[in-house]
Amino acid sequence: MAGSDTEKNLRQERQALRLLCSNLIRPLTRVELCKLLAPALFQDALHRVAFEEIQTAGAIPAARLREALAARITNRGFPDFELGDLLGQHTASESEIEELFLSVLQLIRLRHPSDEEFQN
Repeated sequence: MAGSDTEKNLRQERQALRLLCSNLIRPLTRVELCKLLAPALFQDALHRVAFEEIQTAGAIPAARLREALAARITNRGFPDFELGDLLGQHTASESEIEELFLSVLQLIRLRHPSDEEFQN
């Protein structure tokens, strides 16, 4: 069971990163979502570094972010990874966006468990 929980958490982290790099959200929305998250919520070291670099990039267009992200992550000590494996080979579609937002919302709930604003 613990293995499936770990895989679920890693999938959730990848989906959150994918949303943050999506061209379907505005750069300022990305910045605001990053403020609600924290690097410590990402259990995987690569995911944590990717989040930190996304957070540091600020309000730049998604295409520019994705272009720069691989080099930024490599410079942080992860030379042998594929951005496509991390974020998916294609950008998120409109039909996937709800699932990606749910992943971010679940991570936000971990950081803000007592905030009524984030509860159902």
